Amino acid sequence: MLLKAGASRPACEDALLEAALYGQARAAGLLIRSEMVGHDVAQRALISACCRGFVDVVSALVENGVDKNCVDRVLLRSVKPALHANVDCTPLVAAIVSRQVPVVKYLLEVGARTGHNFRLGAWSWDIYSGEELRVGACLGEPYNEAWCAVEYYEVSGQILRLLLDHKSSFLSTHLQGRTLLCHAILCQNCDAVRVLMEAGVDVEFPIKTKKGHESRPIHLAAQVGCLDVLKQLILHGCDVNSRMESGETALMVATKFDQPECFLQLVVSGADLGLVNNNGDSAVQLAKRSCFSSSLPKLISTAILSGENVFSSRLEVFSSLHFAAAVGDIEILQKLVQNSLEGINKQDGSGLTPILISAKAGQTEAFRFLIKYGADISIKSRDGHNVMSLIKDHACASVKNRFEEILLESVLSQTLNGHMEFQALHFAARAGNLNAILQLLKLGYGINSLDENGSSPLMIAAREGNADACRLLLQNGAESVETALSVAKKISKSKAAEDVIFDHMARAHVLLGEELCKHTREGRGKPHLKAVRMLKSGLLSWGKSSRRNVICKESVAGTSTNFSKNRRNKNVLDTNKGTLFRVVTETGREVHFEAASRGNTALWVRGINLVSKEAKLGDWLLSSLAENKI
Repeated sequence: MLLKAGASRPACEDALLEAALYGQARAAGLLIRSEMVGHDVAQRALISACCRGFVDVVSALVENGVDKNCVDRVLLRSVKPALHANVDCTPLVAAIVSRQVPVVKYLLEVGARTGHNFRLGAWSWDIYSGEELRVGACLGEPYNEAWCAVEYYEVSGQILRLLLDHKSSFLSTHLQGRTLLCHAILCQNCDAVRVLMEAGVDVEFPIKTKKGHESRPIHLAAQVGCLDVLKQLILHGCDVNSRMESGETALMVATKFDQPECFLQLVVSGADLGLVNNNGDSAVQLAKRSCFSSSLPKLISTAILSGENVFSSRLEVFSSLHFAAAVGDIEILQKLVQNSLEGINKQDGSGLTPILISAKAGQTEAFRFLIKYGADISIKSRDGHNVMSLIKDHACASVKNRFEEILLESVLSQTLNGHMEFQALHFAARAGNLNAILQLLKLGYGINSLDENGSSPLMIAAREGNADACRLLLQNGAESVETALSVAKKISKSKAAEDVIFDHMARAHVLLGEELCKHTREGRGKPHLKAVRMLKSGLLSWGKSSRRNVICKESVAGTSTNFSKNRRNKNVLDTNKGTLFRVVTETGREVHFEAASRGNTALWVRGINLVSKEAKLGDWLLSSLAENKI
């Protein structure tokens, strides 16, 4: 109608553009054949129709001579990734960005050329260091149609497949050291990665920079933290332990760029935790310095409990058993020892075994578990530390005490493997554990053995104020009684223990007996030496006659009033004040003795009273039993 009415050229050109935008293929064909449209307008109409996806309009224009490889400036729009810019592009690129599958298919069928580079991307990277930077749409490196199809990916993947089918060399060509797969990973486009892998892309293609830096696609995936892409690469057979020029693996890259999910996926997929980089750092060491260091134990625990084999080619660098011992995870320890006990005594780089690590870390339950399963406690680390030295280094007394309790239990159950410096009897004495003391004595532990400080079990029990433990040790032949008594006297809490030890000394002293100076006639007679001893029956004896074998009622330090008076009357200066004591018999008779020293006097007074009391208690018990029998 316009043509018949004699419309002008500008009117025809505007009409063609409108027809291209609204899909009027017949009108577009008439207008393009009228020779009333300029080449630049025809090209713009073609690109506009490609953006809108009108294949019939595109077909009409191409069939009527519009260049299918023309370049024109057009507004390209995309929601994701965001794009709203006027760009010089070809009809094919416009169709790719606009996700128009039928148009792309048609243009490729009619021979549209590929290989043109256009600046549409949002990513740029340094060709020397390889560092990536998101710079924004149309500011990145110029790339061809396949790269465009990856960044502006059509959800079904048909556009990318069409391009790869049309030109397979897209898979191998690279841009500044990077391939199409690298771009898909950088865009974190898992679907595009899958399409590329189906097309046969090389997942081990090295990424190289002009400075000699070299890496693999799996390193890039670990760096950007795209878990789905990483899984795709691993499923496709990518080497999880491939190294960069710095010696770093994908596992190390994940730790450096704080990607905990990728770290876990790589560990579960068999990444070697025993490898180190050129600086000698392992993945676990790097992870301990990362932002997810606090969650590292949970990540490795999850990997171990997942049922997959957490692999380490060098146990001195990393061992699952050492790790579990350090964090005190009993569930992991159980799982590991059920599989194999082979590594239970293996040493790491510092010479530490799992049990040494648990002792150092204060993990008491892990320590108990490892002892139960036969861990050797005699092994020393490279710096000479053993289990006991590590336990003693703990600042917390309760933790130290708990470790020693576990060792004591193991000694009693005879489950300890290896010789060690643990003084079980000394610890039992310190803790006041009477049952343990008895069992240890039955096992042959030396009751008078000395620890590294020269203390016997009795001294330790006295120092801790464990009176019952002191009594039990003394009953079983403990020596160094005087030293133990002096120790007890220095500690205020040890009064009860002091009494027990002093009672034992006093009893032993009077039952053994010694020469005492006996005073006669209440101080008026001449004193003379007598061999005096106490009998268990309660008799004090210094001869054979009945007057020299008396039943004691009590013994008192010092002299009676009459004795002191008689001594004064004789003008005797008493220079031995403090060494005199008197014994009161059951009949009321008083006998005065003089010991060699004040200490001996105290022993005689206490010993006589103690043995007398015990004898009376024994008689009372016998009479009570007799009455009950009757």
